[in-house]
Amino acid sequence: MSPQPSTGTQAVDRAALLVATVVRADEPLTFADLQEACGLPKSTTSRMLTALERVELLERNDSGSYVAGPLFWLYAARHDPWEELVRLAGPTMERVGADTGETVNLSVCRGDRVVQVAQVDSTYLLGTRDWTAEDVPAHCSALGKVLLAHGVVDLPEGRLEELTPHTITDREALQRELAQVVRRGWAGTVDELEIGLSGIAVPVRGSGGEVVAALGISGPSPRLTDRRDEIGRKMSDRAQQLSGLLRRHTRKEGVA
Repeated sequence: MSPQPSTGTQAVDRAALLVATVVRADEPLTFADLQEACGLPKSTTSRMLTALERVELLERNDSGSYVAGPLFWLYAARHDPWEELVRLAGPTMERVGADTGETVNLSVCRGDRVVQVAQVDSTYLLGTRDWTAEDVPAHCSALGKVLLAHGVVDLPEGRLEELTPHTITDREALQRELAQVVRRGWAGTVDELEIGLSGIAVPVRGSGGEVVAALGISGPSPRLTDRRDEIGRKMSDRAQQLSGLLRRHTRKEGVA
């Protein structure tokens, strides 16, 4: 007969089983879910979960179910910061969607491109498509204008692409608009990317006050044109809340 594993090894195996079960699950798991899935005694499950929470490998959400802990998010923040940004921005994006009913997007800069990393769909039947797979020139989207205005991405050399008759391709005119974006706090487009499509976007700031992303909405121009100032102000408030969350999270986790 092979020797029984030592108590220490057995404890590590049980703890690893609990962590792996939570991380692989499609949704948060309750105490009962974990005990049943792992086949551990109730007292052992309770003791192990308490220890795993203490070392931040697991944590409980608002309903008391178990999810991956802060150490996982710290690792993600250091090795793929956009995954962590998307996770933290999710509730804010949902609130913006509830506020406006429109499609909500989060964009970041990757190299010299503006990419959309998350989307919340419109609640209207007439909404907009999935933009996360689209390559959109920065100068004709509200999200791109935010990142241009704050120096996160640079305008390309040469002639700017004209997607509609309303696209701003004159560099001096565009620079004047980008300066207004900084003063006003939000960027907008009307029929510049597509005829009939408008967008409004605001900056999201990181731990040092630098702009790290743009949060925006898009929808049919007739629905948005007369509400741009109102929506821009409300979205600025939401973005400030998200920026505050990013600062607090960064301090808590010690992310540079």
